Amino acid sequence: MSAITIAGTAADFASGKGHTDENFPVASRLVAARYRAPIMAFYSFARLADDIADHVTASADQKLARLEAMRAGIVGTSDAEPSAVALRIVMAERNLDPVHALDLLEAFRRDCTVNRYAHWDDLIDYCRYSAMPVGRFVLDVHGEDRALWPANDALCAALQVINHLQDCAKDYREIDRVYLPQDLLAATGARTEDLARPGAPPALRQVIAACAERCQQLLAEAAPFARGIADRRLGIEVAVIQRLAVSLATRLRRRDPLAERVHHRKSEALLLASGAALGRLVAR
Repeated sequence: MSAITIAGTAADFASGKGHTDENFPVASRLVAARYRAPIMAFYSFARLADDIADHVTASADQKLARLEAMRAGIVGTSDAEPSAVALRIVMAERNLDPVHALDLLEAFRRDCTVNRYAHWDDLIDYCRYSAMPVGRFVLDVHGEDRALWPANDALCAALQVINHLQDCAKDYREIDRVYLPQDLLAATGARTEDLARPGAPPALRQVIAACAERCQQLLAEAAPFARGIADRRLGIEVAVIQRLAVSLATRLRRRDPLAERVHHRKSEALLLASGAALGRLVAR
């Protein structure tokens, strides 16, 4: 892709990646049809904002300008960015709180200027904006009790960090972004530059495994989440996502994402999903 000018639209940054390319289900057929439109509008908005923040040739100022145009589309002061306008309209039609979309933009603004995270708590604070609003929005779409937010937040944070761990080498090589906490790297003697190697040295493997273990702790906090959801179909989807995440966190404690496959193959994901769905149905 050629260099982007500020005069362009946010769509000029689009990667072409769609919801079927994500590591975890996005508005799968488990979600009732009446809820799919707002969820997909939110996904399209988030996907484009993510593409802007991760663009490899645009400057930070160019990215921030485009993200600001998306924010203006959400609050209604501009109609320049179609995905933001589409989301604003569907949120207004269903009386949905725009705070989740605005929170998400804060995460992408950070991605434009922050390439390192000093501590685990800093990373979780980033997840507060990059991941937790997604689940909160889906819960609001379904009219679920906001008392579910703490369990949602634990699951969403775990999903976000798992994605970071799977892609840690790619993120470093392509956009010089490292989500592994710097204090953990220092404590083990691992170097950021080790992420460019074909395999992780023992110290780096220790850091990745430690982060995966913390994800397992978050997933343990989220374990009751699916059972607490009133909408049966959404509860099944959350149970599926939880099961896939537990499997990936376990793999990341045992495998080297720099040298080994961590992502599920389709057959593996289907088997895990089927078991999780059945378990959720039986539990009800």
